[in-house]
Amino acid sequence: MSSVTQLAANDLQQLATDIVTRAVKAGATDAEVTIREGDEFSTVVRMGEVETLKESGSRGMGLRVLVASENGHRVASTSTSDFSAEGVEHLVRGALALAQVTSEDPFAGLADPGEFGKIGGENGGDLELYHEDVYSLETVQRIEYARRAEAAALAADTRITNSEGGSFDAATGHRIFANSRGFTGEYRASSCSISASPIALGKNNEMQRDYWYTYARSLKKLDTPESVGIEAARRTLRRLDARRVKTQQVPIIFAPEIARSLIGAIFDAASGDSIYRGASFFAGKLGEQVADKAVTVIDDHTIVGGFGTSPFDGEGLPSRRTVIVERGVLTNYLLNTYTGRKLGMKSTGNAARGLAGNPGIGAGNLFLVAGTTTPQEILGGVQSGLYVSELMGQGVNMVTGDYSRGASGQWIENGELAYPVQEITIAGNLKDIFRNITAIGSDLDFRGSVASPTLRVDGMTIAGE
Repeated sequence: MSSVTQLAANDLQQLATDIVTRAVKAGATDAEVTIREGDEFSTVVRMGEVETLKESGSRGMGLRVLVASENGHRVASTSTSDFSAEGVEHLVRGALALAQVTSEDPFAGLADPGEFGKIGGENGGDLELYHEDVYSLETVQRIEYARRAEAAALAADTRITNSEGGSFDAATGHRIFANSRGFTGEYRASSCSISASPIALGKNNEMQRDYWYTYARSLKKLDTPESVGIEAARRTLRRLDARRVKTQQVPIIFAPEIARSLIGAIFDAASGDSIYRGASFFAGKLGEQVADKAVTVIDDHTIVGGFGTSPFDGEGLPSRRTVIVERGVLTNYLLNTYTGRKLGMKSTGNAARGLAGNPGIGAGNLFLVAGTTTPQEILGGVQSGLYVSELMGQGVNMVTGDYSRGASGQWIENGELAYPVQEITIAGNLKDIFRNITAIGSDLDFRGSVASPTLRVDGMTIAGE
């Protein structure tokens, strides 16, 4: 067995630093290596029977090299799943050969050495991303979790006659990163989830489906399969016998799981890639009022146990907390090293990457700071309006802010949910939507890396009959 193969099996961090050294010796001015390995399990039970059962493992590594030239750097990357000595040699030679034919870029380059500080957030402690218990269950027990979730949904009401299944998923991952500026780091992460997606039959034999789920880094933190199934059933049943409504302007309340797409739009608009290309309605708006004064949006990569937490970003810079919008004012763009240089600014630690290619821009734990009003109080303040529980389509223009998406949900009358509605479109402009957020709920709950409380937005148009 070669020394490289032994290192791949016993010390992937050492392998990463060795490849960086090889690349520099072979002619790279700078180099960085990403190694990822992981395991995944997934099962779907439909109508009590196992429909799919998947278990897999993967491992790969990527190399990015930068070769100094007269007008900047030439950059290239390669990736492989071959960890043998021959595979590593091919990885290095391939990247350097590609770099000879790429264009020069005056903004390309690794972060300055002084930017690679203490990793793991402000305290540098355990971020609690990895829990071994996600793989503590036997396969038969994992299947039973999925079966229990579906069974609870099917038993909730006689109108639930079918199912797209109950599921159980588990995954673990290990990431190693090293570069020629002296940075080396690694971390492990785990996740598991349970979901159910029942189908109900309405008065006119109309079928409706919905779903619910629980997602956590540890098996101990999952909701019970039964609670998932019961909530999935409730959400499905409330869609039955839906109506259309007339075209009109009314207050719209976005459920938390739907409101988070609006918060994601704020991130996209503040992304350095979009800003330097002039492809965002936030371009040139730094320091200006872009939302209601009640709106504060934060991107935090340091929350212990968070779904978007990591000790360092895709370039090895320490994780941090960045306020994007504070009391309605756009205070920061989200940048990696490249976009920062393009804009004459510093990275905000938002570099994200796969095995190959240049770093992009990625979010950590992105959220809208909760208000003090309960969802019930927000609902009670609307005499006539729409509670949105589903959005469809991708009708969002990040250059102009124009927003138009298919929607369904519940009609509000006298502060209460009256009946389901469907086959409608909601429209407006994000520049106005953010300024017309008139109520923010107290119900912030992370069920993923992007989270929002309940939101009320005024001034949007519902297109219906």
